[in-house]
Amino acid sequence: MADTELAAAIKSALAAVEIPGGADLASYSGLSEIIVTPSAVAFAIAVAPGMEAAFGPVREQAQQVAQKIAGTRKIMVSLTGGKPPAGPTFSHGKPVPAGKTKVPGIKHIIAVGSGKGGVGKSTTAVNLALALQAEGLRVGILDADLYGPSLPKLLGIDDRTAIRDDGIFAPHDVFGLKAMSIGSMLVKDQAVVWRGPMATAALRQLLRETAWGDLDILVIDLPPGTGDIHISLFQQTEIDGVVIVSTPQDLALIDAKKAIDMLRRLQVPLLGLIENMSYFIAPDTGTRYDIFGSGGAEKAATTLGMPFLGAIPLVMAIREGSDAGQPPVIARPTGPEAQAFRTIAQQILSNTPTLRN
Repeated sequence: MADTELAAAIKSALAAVEIPGGADLASYSGLSEIIVTPSAVAFAIAVAPGMEAAFGPVREQAQQVAQKIAGTRKIMVSLTGGKPPAGPTFSHGKPVPAGKTKVPGIKHIIAVGSGKGGVGKSTTAVNLALALQAEGLRVGILDADLYGPSLPKLLGIDDRTAIRDDGIFAPHDVFGLKAMSIGSMLVKDQAVVWRGPMATAALRQLLRETAWGDLDILVIDLPPGTGDIHISLFQQTEIDGVVIVSTPQDLALIDAKKAIDMLRRLQVPLLGLIENMSYFIAPDTGTRYDIFGSGGAEKAATTLGMPFLGAIPLVMAIREGSDAGQPPVIARPTGPEAQAFRTIAQQILSNTPTLRN
């Protein structure tokens, strides 16, 4: 059955789900577009503030109806409203506690963010996770950039995300990392066209309904900017700290400062600032060139009162390895770029020794 046909069949079946007031869900104006991917089906039910609890059974029944038609695909149904609900939200029909909670099996969570795209945030997140693993820690990585997932490319993941019989995601095991990305559920070049509430609900399921096992640290690769996904994640999940990635240019630092301001407003710990593409090393002579200037991020970190974690060079091996799904920390462990990531990981663990506990 084609994706469009499956979406239509699910919507038709939702006519059997009654909503408060006596109407059916299929004709309800608050039902979003039904998104179908090779591994998942996702849709949202928008409700008026204060109606979340009343629509809880609707969400559960809608999920059951959709599952009968979708087969082995993961069903992701979220309740959304005009403002955060006062009571509990629901996941698979079960209450989710309000406020910040830990993710079972995960001791610590580190997020990697940036104020803007194009600064190498995802590449940094992947190599930082591998560098932390090299320190003897059990590490996982979650791709929270739902609109531009890059983890499958960076880690060379070709297989679709597996879903267990109980509906829980089975993460990929790559280079010893537990890895999860919505990109593994999409067909090539398929866009994720979701509004903020639906995206945040999907992220919550990716985070909390994945069989991570026992991890010392989960690294979360955040989307660029300061949007709904960031706010929901930081308000609902216990985060040990965030690493900000910037390049030396003033424009990147301006946006990085905005991300830092958001984190401080949300009272999220800042682990430090990384300067990516800091300097160029000529492949033929090994000579260093500060083509974007030097020391910009380090000066900004001092001004902002946060640790400067280190600089990552601009070398061809990072781009080539990333495009090939061979991160430099794995492919060139003795290279200057791998050593830069290792030094940053060691600096983070030195500054925050509780991450080893």
